[in-house]
Amino acid sequence: MIAHERVIADTQAWLERAVIGLNLCPFAKSVFVKGQVHYVVSDATTRQDLLEDLIVELKALVALDARVRDTTLLMAPDCLHDFLDFNDFLARADRTLVELDLEGVLQIASLHPDYQFAGTLTDDITNFTNRSPYPTLHLLREESIDRAVAAFPNPESIFEVNMQTMERLGTEGWNALKVGRSA
Repeated sequence: MIAHERVIADTQAWLERAVIGLNLCPFAKSVFVKGQVHYVVSDATTRQDLLEDLIVELKALVALDARVRDTTLLMAPDCLHDFLDFNDFLARADRTLVELDLEGVLQIASLHPDYQFAGTLTDDITNFTNRSPYPTLHLLREESIDRAVAAFPNPESIFEVNMQTMERLGTEGWNALKVGRSA
């Protein structure tokens, strides 16, 4: 089992250097600076354990005002290491949103050390936009997304700009960021 402090520190370094530093998510800096990102390390080793932790965190997020907690990163360092297994789990996570009557209120974004977009090769640098140090479920408020998108000029360009950023950066540049798991 990896120490929770290390998982959080690795994730924060990734968030600061990659997500915010490369502006992969133009909405991340604001909630980060305001301290509205909640970090949770799951001790789950099975899908069921992770699902139970997810339910707790979904309920906790909606129970708090967005000014206190706008988003949650639920990291699972000991579970779903295989990306395809993780990807399969996402369907269950989305069903859970429906079961909890939170569809349209919250959404779950996926981040994984081996993230791979459909139609890409494993080592394609564009996959790294969604590569976090640990399997991570990002719980987001729909209202916050809507506000951020409305305030951002041309939000549909974010994906394309990210791909261009990653292609310019390349694998060597990504590795220089030191945003993976620490030793």
